Amino acid sequence: MAGSLVIGASTLLPACKPVMSGLLTGADAHPGDYPTVRAVEFMGRYLDQKTGGRLGIKVFAGGQLGSETDTLEITSFGGIDLNRVNFAPLNSIEPMTLPFCLPFVFDSVSHMRRVVDSEVGDEVMASLEPHKLVGLCIYDSGARSFYNVRRPIETPRDMQGLKIRVPASDLYISMVNALGANAVPISFGEIYQSLAQGVIDGAENNWPTFVGERHYEVANYLSLTQHLLTPEALVMSKASWDRLPPDDQTLVREAAKASVIEMRRLWDVRVDEAKAAVAASSVEVNEVDTEPFAGLMRPVWDQFITTPAQQRIVQRILEMKEG
Repeated sequence: MAGSLVIGASTLLPACKPVMSGLLTGADAHPGDYPTVRAVEFMGRYLDQKTGGRLGIKVFAGGQLGSETDTLEITSFGGIDLNRVNFAPLNSIEPMTLPFCLPFVFDSVSHMRRVVDSEVGDEVMASLEPHKLVGLCIYDSGARSFYNVRRPIETPRDMQGLKIRVPASDLYISMVNALGANAVPISFGEIYQSLAQGVIDGAENNWPTFVGERHYEVANYLSLTQHLLTPEALVMSKASWDRLPPDDQTLVREAAKASVIEMRRLWDVRVDEAKAAVAASSVEVNEVDTEPFAGLMRPVWDQFITTPAQQRIVQRILEMKEG
């Protein structure tokens, strides 16, 4: 499958060396109006203005170049210059990215942003370079919560027996099973129909996805567990990076940093819009005391955090919590 996608990408990107022509190519699985896509487009305009049109970015959104796993492979050998991916697909490439994906490791959006903007974020992104990827910046992916068709989830006991959709991720499966529910890995595009037909009882995601994918039309209960605040990464092919002169490398990092501010602005607007849509619907939303849920995660953390280096990152994240 990866091979066929590489061929397809080569067709879309004839030279596969876009840096040489001044146009960096970017991949994103999110649709064209999504905050991460718009942030990278903002980055492209920034580069265009700073270089008098010498550098820019063309973003292929909506998964045009393949899944995040496939585009990461293409990016690593220089077929794509820039790639926006969730941290989860990076876990199989670099173990140091796992701490950002742990359930309940972040206790708020502000905590997550504080961590990724710190030296911790820099160190985690730097760990990608041996894999032929240069970490440029870290974007938001929102707080993920559970929603379902059966009942409000107020304690872990309410999770018992529920069939909860998860991505095909060992970490997600372990998390949901540890909470007492039954993890059901199905593709993202099948969630709406599966909820409507009773194949699954629920799923989990952030506010914009809950509304944007119309899951709120079929799931009557949204419980604000905020169990994951896994961020997203903007990475660049090391091969493409090395073709840039030092001054342009500095400018690309500057543009990426500026794009984080724009992404967060767009994301916060999108979250507010989604909350307003849910408030106007028949969905029942309930706050959750997260401590009993977080208390069940130690076996999950121990399963995936296995090295002293990972443990040190986790400890530093926890030390940056408010209060």
